[in-house]
Amino acid sequence: MKNVEVIFSPEAEEIYKYLNEQAPKSKNEKIILNAVKNKIEFIKSNFHYGDPIAKKLIPDEYKLKYSITNLFRVELPNFWRMVYTLTEGESKIEIIAFVLDIINHKDYNKKFGYKKR
Repeated sequence: MKNVEVIFSPEAEEIYKYLNEQAPKSKNEKIILNAVKNKIEFIKSNFHYGDPIAKKLIPDEYKLKYSITNLFRVELPNFWRMVYTLTEGESKIEIIAFVLDIINHKDYNKKFGYKKR
């Protein structure tokens, strides 16, 4: 079985740091932070844990910036989402789960082109 390493994009890292800073004083941020930590462990044990997103729905921003060809979504509490892509590590015996975004529902809908009804 291949080892799975989870790393963050600069954008996801920024949100992760924000959640860590706010968690001691905000119940909402603490809940989301704990969920992110739990989901990362799930991804490490099963890298296909998240819901796959159809290739045609992958935002151009991700394709251009990171040259991704696959994308997975993980639902978090309070309608937040975490999206990640999978790549092979340099050694070919590991998988890299690259977390692109930790994002609230409103921004997720905007990024993926979903409109309000």
